Amino acid sequence: VIRSQNLLSLEKSREKAHFVLKKKRMGYLLSIEKRVGAFSGALRDRKVGKIVLSILYTTEGSRSEKGSITFGNSDPYIISLFLHLLRFCYSIDEQKLRCTVQCRADQDVAELSSFWVKITRISRERFCKPQVDSRTVGKPTKKSDYRVVCRINYFSADLSLELRAIAKIIHNGPVV
Repeated sequence: VIRSQNLLSLEKSREKAHFVLKKKRMGYLLSIEKRVGAFSGALRDRKVGKIVLSILYTTEGSRSEKGSITFGNSDPYIISLFLHLLRFCYSIDEQKLRCTVQCRADQDVAELSSFWVKITRISRERFCKPQVDSRTVGKPTKKSDYRVVCRINYFSADLSLELRAIAKIIHNGPVV
């Protein structure tokens, strides 16, 4: 009887501690949002947008493609941000955009393609055939919410070179 009362008391204490920690964490996150609130309009400036786009491309883009921009990530927010900045900073030709879903063997390709169509706002007709990683056959995906890698291609050598040049200028300073 005493043991069961102790266990019940311990469970109640855990619940209270969890609630207190969750409340503390929410306060902490709100304080961060308040601290960085001044950045909210920064991406309305095309120069700032180009800097952010250039850094995204430099860190997550392919450096081997000479005539196009190739950018891939599994985070829907990062893909969405990249495409938003690309569309905002440049007058792009939407017909030059392509998208490829790179997934694991046990995942639903149709569902993933639909997901990425919504995120990217790229028409399904411009989605290439999904690439299934053959190394994953017979190996179940551990994270049920894993939305795979979405790869974006934009066919413009000029834009690719410009984004790389922006990154170099930021890193090294103006070329003299």
